[in-house]
This record gives sequence, C-alpha cells and structure tokens, in this order.
Amino acid sequence: MFKKVEIWILYLTVMLGLVACIAMGILVRQELVGGLKMGRVSEFALFIAEMPSNLKKAFTNDSMLEDRFPALSGFQGEFDQTEKYLLLSRYDGDRKEGIVELIDLMSFEVIHSWNPDMDELNRSIEKVDEFRYLDRDVNNQRSRLVHPQLTDDGGLLFKDNSPLRKIDACSKLVFQNSEDLFHHSIEIDADNNIWTSTHLYPQHLHERSIGKIDPKSDGFLDDAIVKLSSNGEILFYKSIAELFIENEMEYLLFAVGDMAFSKDPIHVNDVQPALTDSKFWLKGDVFISLRHQSMILLYRPSSNEIIWKKTGVFFHQHDVDILDDHRISMFNNNSKNFSSGDTVDGNNEILLYDFSQDKMYSYLSESLRAEDVRTVTEGQAEILPNGDLFLEESNFGRSLYFNRDGSLKWSHVNRGMDGNVYMIGWSRILYSPHDLQLVANFLKNKDECSE
Repeated sequence: MFKKVEIWILYLTVMLGLVACIAMGILVRQELVGGLKMGRVSEFALFIAEMPSNLKKAFTNDSMLEDRFPALSGFQGEFDQTEKYLLLSRYDGDRKEGIVELIDLMSFEVIHSWNPDMDELNRSIEKVDEFRYLDRDVNNQRSRLVHPQLTDDGGLLFKDNSPLRKIDACSKLVFQNSEDLFHHSIEIDADNNIWTSTHLYPQHLHERSIGKIDPKSDGFLDDAIVKLSSNGEILFYKSIAELFIENEMEYLLFAVGDMAFSKDPIHVNDVQPALTDSKFWLKGDVFISLRHQSMILLYRPSSNEIIWKKTGVFFHQHDVDILDDHRISMFNNNSKNFSSGDTVDGNNEILLYDFSQDKMYSYLSESLRAEDVRTVTEGQAEILPNGDLFLEESNFGRSLYFNRDGSLKWSHVNRGMDGNVYMIGWSRILYSPHDLQLVANFLKNKDECSE
C-alpha cells in the first residue's frame, strides 16, 4: 500500500523542515522587533504565526464567567428607602451584547437601557495600526460599555479599549475620539473635563530602551493619562513612563523582574481628579492607580510633579477615590504573582488612607471575608457619605451593597436565561445631589427620544 522511503529523504525532509521553522521564527521576530526586514515576506510570516490566536479570538466569546454563586440570579435583597440608582454595565448573555441599564434601587426596576450598534460605530474608523483588530475585539458580540458615565446633557460616555464614545438616550452616536484606544476608568473633573487613560501610539520612549517601534507590533504599552474636553477633544496627556523618568523613578521600569523586559510595567487603571483644594492636594491634581506597580500616585499636571506616592501595603489595586479633604479609598485586589499565577491572597479589601494621620486601615473587612469577595483583576468600590459600601466583584459578575454596619443589603449576579454568568463592566452607584441631577437630565432627554 505504501512505498518505502529512503532514509536519506526522511532526514533531508526533517532538516529542511527545521530550517524552514528557524527561518519562519527569524522573519516573525524581525517583523515584531525591527531591524532588517523582507517586506511582505516577513509580514506574511507574522500573519501565519498570529493565525491561531486570531482564530481563537474571532470564534470564541470570553464574556462567560466562572459560576461561584449557582443559587443567585439578578437582584437579591432589600430595596433602598432613599433615591439611588445603579448604572449597571453588563454583558447581556441573552442578547449576546454589552449593554448599560439605569436601575432604580428603590424598586430594582430597569428605567432605561443603552445598546449601541458597535459594528456601526466601528465603520468610520480606519482599521490600521492600533485599530487593526477593532472589528474583531470591539464588536456587537464581544464588547462591554466600560465604566459608563452620565453627562450633564443626558448623554452617556463609555469605552472598551476602544475610541472614547458618547451616545444619547437613543444609543445614537454624539461623538467618538479615535486618536487612541482608551481604557479603564472615566471620571469628570470640576470643569466638566473627562479624565481617562490610554496606550500612547506610537510609544513616546526612545527605542534604545523599549526597542524598535513598529506599526505591526503592539510593542511597549506606554500608558498615559488623558484629559479631554466635554466635546471629546484631547486637552492634555502624560506618559507615566516619562513621568517616572523625569522624577528619578526609572528603576521601576527597567530594573525589576527576572532579567526580562516588561512590556506593561505601569498599567494605569484609574485617574481620579481632585474637585477642590485641601491641605494635601489642589484642585486639578489627579490620583492615579498603577496596577503593575501596586502604587497610588498624586500627580500635579500644572507643574509635572509627583506630590505623593504610596506602595507596600496593597497589591494590584484598582479604583482610588477621594472621600473628603484628607482621606482616600482604594480597592485592594490583594492579588499576588505566586508560582501558580496571579492569586488573591485571602480576599479583596477596601483600604482607606488618612493623610492627616499618615495611616492606612481596612474598611468592612469582615463583611468582604464573609461574602468571600476575591476578584483577581478589575474590581471597584464606592464608599457613600453615610458609610454604606458598593462594590463590584468583576471576575465573577457580582455586585454587592453593604450597609455601614457591614450587613449585606443587596447583591446582583449577572446571570443569563441560559444559566451562565456573564461579565460586568465597572458599574456606578448614583446617589449624590449631582448624580441625581444627571439622572433627572437624562430622563428629560429620554422623554424626547422615540425608541
């Protein structure tokens, strides 16, 4: 049935295959890191090498989560007795799309939902350089509307490692800034400007430190904070890596790890602007959470100074908030890079730092332990003026609201009708007079919108 093959032919085939593999590796490396290239040949080699991961991303949906709470679905618990709302960002497992819902916490009623056509929003953006995978990664079936923010005119801001976008009550586009891919938090300052974060593209650091910059390679993630006007125009940006270098902190970029270069040494996940002056900061200063440094910075853009920084007692934290004129809070993931991988060492916790006493302490820690809150990545929390606590356990699709005495008031698990739990996307609790005015403004615009 089969003809015999001479042994020398087999050896030759193996040797040629080995040479082809080495050549393929050289071409891929040259296309990624620069140097001598072979035009379309090296580009094609990179295309072939990326095919498995691209096919996986194209045909799999990573919005489904581990189900740690099989007995829970939707809202469970008590209604609020005072006016509060939840701006719930979630992946709808039934519609297979990311949505935002405005929920009345006095009834758990969904007042309104936003569901923009992400594919349509993507059409006007040229798919080159950092946007080349936008259709694959930020489409109707894969995207979340991360950290949604209501605006004074009744609009909604959001992004998902994508252009920063604003839509109206009818989910129609108002504007999108596609100068960069924006990620993580969205916050509004006292002058109604928007603060968020991005990866500068191309990178700003010199190639001697981060390698050859190439549009075909993601390369070094040059994390930066960005201030935009209420109309979405960039007013200011600052590379955090450059900030480190300018403030004699370069050793944190290139002197850590197992003699290996890190492409993501910063990882900004929150930019919180100071709305008023205090003894410890000025209006216009920003607190910045740097996950991969396990660091919180207080930065003054007006003078390009790092005013204060804190490390050492939290790990891979998120969501720094200003509580009053001398205290801040943060969501401590307490996740550590053990040999088994990134692992929550016990539970997440909410930490408060008091500038007036130079003291840090945990808040409602027993409640978080009792509910076994332990998201490895993401996560956020908000301490209300009355001491109540809202938090999001992002990796497990769960939101929780605790009374100030630590008792659980309500929880929400983002479960679909198919029984699976799906991702959530940094929701907001709305309770302040300004928040309630934003809701009122939105409801007025909603009435004018024919759905």
